[in-house]
Amino acid sequence: MEEQALAHIKDLVSRLESHRGMLTIDADTHVTDSGKYPPRQAPGYYHGRAMCAEELVQEMDLAEVSMANTWQNPAATQYPGDPDSNAEALLAANEYVAKCARRYPSRFIPSGWTDPRGCGVDNACRMAEICVRRFGFLMVKMNPAQNRFPIDSPIVLKVADRIVELGAIPVFHYGADTPFTPASGLEALALRYPEHPIVAVHMGGGGAGYVEAEQLYHASIELGLRRPNIKFIFSALRDNYIEEALIRFQMAGDPFRRNLFCASDAPYGRMSWNFGGFRWLFRGLLKPEMHPDPRVRDTPGLFDLDSVRGYMGGNFADLVTAGYANLLRVHQTVTA
Repeated sequence: MEEQALAHIKDLVSRLESHRGMLTIDADTHVTDSGKYPPRQAPGYYHGRAMCAEELVQEMDLAEVSMANTWQNPAATQYPGDPDSNAEALLAANEYVAKCARRYPSRFIPSGWTDPRGCGVDNACRMAEICVRRFGFLMVKMNPAQNRFPIDSPIVLKVADRIVELGAIPVFHYGADTPFTPASGLEALALRYPEHPIVAVHMGGGGAGYVEAEQLYHASIELGLRRPNIKFIFSALRDNYIEEALIRFQMAGDPFRRNLFCASDAPYGRMSWNFGGFRWLFRGLLKPEMHPDPRVRDTPGLFDLDSVRGYMGGNFADLVTAGYANLLRVHQTVTA
């Protein structure tokens, strides 16, 4: 692993450990090099509009968010068409994320992205290696929905195996917006790496409509309560199901209540809107005598400030610090 990456990891872990209880962390954001990919949408269009690092920091300040886990924006990164050229474009997008984290070390937790369909499996595995060894990323994400491959297909398994071998954490877009990410596919991955964390972004939401997503919303909660190595990011997820998951996982206790993370999916979601909603949702859960749900009302103390701080940032900080400890152990074993 490159010295610059090791230095970044040490600094990031130190910051997360020393400020764990005070951090509000958005676990899902996207940045784009606006010099390379200038915004092409009409001025009034917001959904998915490419945001550079400076714009994202402004949004974080507005929303009172301390740090953001960030990766490239797949809607903004333009593929030329052939696997090798696509890989070069994606590498540039990942490198921009690394540069952003070096420029704003106290604000960004950088994460990687790979694509076995658009870049080819070999290129996708190499991309994961570059993300981890050159850039020092802990997480490497794939998007089965956008890139149109089943979440547990052979090409995914080969790349996910490599990510796990590197000591890093495989991450997946997991939503009801396409048929490529069923709960059964995510569970197959969880069973493949039972002692290793897997992160599922959107917890079955994504771009799906409410009716279409209903079944996967419920299946995701049940799956998460069966497989404690699955971690869920609350972004692009209906508020009713966020609260239901919070109540169910909090009632289940450890380790399940440590497996949920608040997020906005910026720029696909407004950070100020999402974190304003999270804060008021938790305010209600901390007042059981006023809450309409009998599970909350009849269980005083079900939620406390410590658990709320966990969902708002502490849980993700714990995942990252523990994940980097494992990554460094793997790195030391390989280089010994």
